Amino acid sequence: MKIAVSASGPALDAGLDPRFGRCSHFVIVETEDMSFEALDNAAAAAGGGAGIQAARAVAQSGARAVLTGNCGPSANQTLTAAGLEVFTGCSGTVAQAVESFRSGLSAS
Repeated sequence: MKIAVSASGPALDAGLDPRFGRCSHFVIVETEDMSFEALDNAAAAAGGGAGIQAARAVAQSGARAVLTGNCGPSANQTLTAAGLEVFTGCSGTVAQAVESFRSGLSAS
C-alpha cells in the first residue's frame, strides 16, 4: 500500500513535518518493501489554499493514506473525498511514522 508522509526532506530519515499543506516534501512510501519516491510540495509557498493544492497532488500520487502531524479541514475533506485515509498526530522520522502505521495506527 502506498502512503504519503508530510516530510521536511526527500528521504526516509527526514523528519515528519507536522504541517500537511506547508511541508516541503511528501515522501510516498510503499509499505510492503519501504521503497519510496519524494515529491516536492509546490503548494508550500502558495499564498492561500495550500492544503487543498497539496491534497490534490497527494491524491494524484496513488497514495491510499496520509501520515502527518496536522491536516486542516479543507485538505482533510479533499483527501477523504479522494478516498484517502488521514492519520494525524504523527511524529518522528518518515520511517518511524511508517513503522507506526504498519503496527496499527488508527485514522483521525
